[in-house]
Amino acid sequence: MGNLLSLTTFIPLLGALILALFLRGDDVAAQRNAKWVALATTVATFVVSLFILFGFNPADTGFQMVEERAWLMGLNYKMGVDGISILFVMLTTFLMPLVIASCWDVKSRVKEYMIAFLILETLMLGVFMALDLILFYLFFEAGLIPMFLIIGIWGGKDRIYASFKFFLYTFLGSVLMLVAMVAMYVDAGTTDIPTLMAHTFGSETFSLLGVQILGGAQTLMWIAFFASFAVKMPMWPVHTWLPDAHVQAPTAGSVVLAAILLKMGGYGFLRFSLPMFPIGSEVMGPLVLWLSAIAIVYTSLVALVQQDMKKLIAYSSVAHMGYVTMGIFAVNQQGIDGAIFQMISHGFISGALFLCVGVIYDRMHTREIDAYGGLVNRMPAYALIFMFFTMANVGLPGTSGFIGEFLVLVGIFQVNTWVAAIATTGVILSAAYALWLYRRVVMGDLIKESLKTIKDMTRRERAIFAPLVTMTLLLGVYPSLVTDIIGPSVGALIGQYDTATAAFEASTQLAAN
Repeated sequence: MGNLLSLTTFIPLLGALILALFLRGDDVAAQRNAKWVALATTVATFVVSLFILFGFNPADTGFQMVEERAWLMGLNYKMGVDGISILFVMLTTFLMPLVIASCWDVKSRVKEYMIAFLILETLMLGVFMALDLILFYLFFEAGLIPMFLIIGIWGGKDRIYASFKFFLYTFLGSVLMLVAMVAMYVDAGTTDIPTLMAHTFGSETFSLLGVQILGGAQTLMWIAFFASFAVKMPMWPVHTWLPDAHVQAPTAGSVVLAAILLKMGGYGFLRFSLPMFPIGSEVMGPLVLWLSAIAIVYTSLVALVQQDMKKLIAYSSVAHMGYVTMGIFAVNQQGIDGAIFQMISHGFISGALFLCVGVIYDRMHTREIDAYGGLVNRMPAYALIFMFFTMANVGLPGTSGFIGEFLVLVGIFQVNTWVAAIATTGVILSAAYALWLYRRVVMGDLIKESLKTIKDMTRRERAIFAPLVTMTLLLGVYPSLVTDIIGPSVGALIGQYDTATAAFEASTQLAAN
């Protein structure tokens, strides 16, 4: 079992190759076979990933199960997991079988559709396990391609515009990150991520174009990485690609985008920004806190006026990611624990909400809120599931949504009470737009003729939601399932950060005297 991480990462790619090489035709039987092969592949990936989880020791704050070998042209292939990354790996492998199961009604180019999702799973897992800069960058950027194709080929009527906007936003942000990676290699002489986390990059203040750069090279590198991760999250004001991408993407594409791909930005902050550029994070942290607070309030208000269900949930995702960036840059145990918990929880809840939209879209082929109303009369099971995830999204105590937001707010209150106060209004606003959506779609009398024959959820659809309901409730009442795993690694990260920033402050005061 020495290559468990590589096995987990590349099983989906193997499934994609099997589909590409051995499956022929596009008749009903071939389409069914493609779906079953993809489903079996993602289930096998999840089962293998469980061995990673069971073999993981939370008390060890270093990287575990490390695999390293020489690669092409002197580059290193190095994989490993720690307490911060392992839960993102598990989130990915847990959700992908549900994503594939939600694609059962797809009729167009089914084989290619399944191949795109399997390749995307390999690339997402690679991002969370890579321990080499170049390897991380390859996985991080290559993930754009299958998602670009999923939106551009199987999306809605404006899919070309949305797919190019998604690609250009995320790609342009990453160009600056690549420049910073080259500078890091020149400075440290290695692309090994654990070595770089222990390396001290220059933090001497200097003047650039007449501007004093506090924190020196670290601040510039931090900004370069921030350009990529902020777009990926996405943070306000570089969030505008996300609603378009969600609206045009097929249901399964929206689930992957919201539940997993957005988390790469938060993971990047935790893996690179805080440990490698602590001085840059200290200098720029207050800006991130205020941007996050603005994002929570602004995008919640924008969500209130949406007429498209997917767009409303997309703006809700931006608001919830605001809590994540806020918790990360509070740089205390509650803040970072809450940020990671919020990302895991958001993966289940937002994925389920997009699936809820997909259930009625498959029946009525519209996402306009005004096209619905009174669905509780014909779809009681759907009304119950939709209500559960609406309340979880609001942060109802007893659901995982409450734990993440509460921990983040406790963490940020210790750092900046004004930011905490503004962020707390987001809880009220989220209740406003979420319950407004639910009331208009589900409650009331069934007066629209087109809805009077609508059918409730099938057994397949109920089976897809069952694991999501279970995890949302389980983490809501037993959050230590997550916090026990991430706690020691987060504590070690904060200790390293505090040591670096204290030394910087001491040297700054000495220079001032």
